[in-house]
This record gives sequence, structure tokens and C-alpha cells, in this order.
Amino acid sequence: MSGLLTTIHIIVCFILIVAVLLQSGKSADLAGAFGGAGSQTVFGPRGAATILSKVTTICAILFMFTSIGLWILSAKGTKSVVKGEEAVQQETTPVTETEKKETQAPAAEKKQQQQEKKDKEEAKKEQKGENPSQ
Repeated sequence: MSGLLTTIHIIVCFILIVAVLLQSGKSADLAGAFGGAGSQTVFGPRGAATILSKVTTICAILFMFTSIGLWILSAKGTKSVVKGEEAVQQETTPVTETEKKETQAPAAEKKQQQQEKKDKEEAKKEQKGENPSQ
């Protein structure tokens, strides 16, 4: 529907442009060139309605209606770009106090802590090796 309305709108735009450009301006005759104000006053101040003025009026009305129609269709078709997308959840694990301290500790302290952990693990392995019943 909006494609058809857009096509009609564009065609009306081109016809309106051509009709306006083909019309002669007010006081465009010889009397108007020299400042004569009564050049086209035989039919009143507006002048005779030519075929181009009727086409201009009709195209202007159609242009307004197609513009309003396109506006209404665009409001009805409002869709979110992210609608239907699943929320991406990042897996986060709670940070303990020791982990916070480790991330803030200097490199030398980290190495020392890692060495202490290794020593504790080796000590546990030795205990299990000595006492296999446990």
C-alpha cells in the first residue's frame, strides 16, 4: 500500500513541478513589463483560470493528501529495530574479596601468593601420600 502511495506521490510531484514552471508569472505580458497594473484585469484581479492553473490546483491537493497518507502509513508501521531480539546476558560470576585484592595487588605480591598456594597444595599431596587411609 505504501509503495503504491509513494509512486503516486512522486508522479504528482513531477506533474506539479512541470505545471508550476510552465505557467507565466503575474504581469508577465508587455504591459506588466513597463509597470502597468491593469494587464490581466479583464476577468478580475485573478485572471482567467487556464488549464495549467487547474492542473496546479489539482496536483497541489493530491500532493497534500498523499503526504498525509504517507505520514499515517509510516506511523502505523513503526517497528523497533531490536524488537524480537533476545537479550544478551553476559555470564558474570560474583567477585569475592580475595579476588578483588588479587586484581589490585602488585605483580610481586601475586607471585608470592601463587607460590604460597603451590606450597599448600604440595603439602596436602604429601599428607595424602603418607596417610593413604584418609
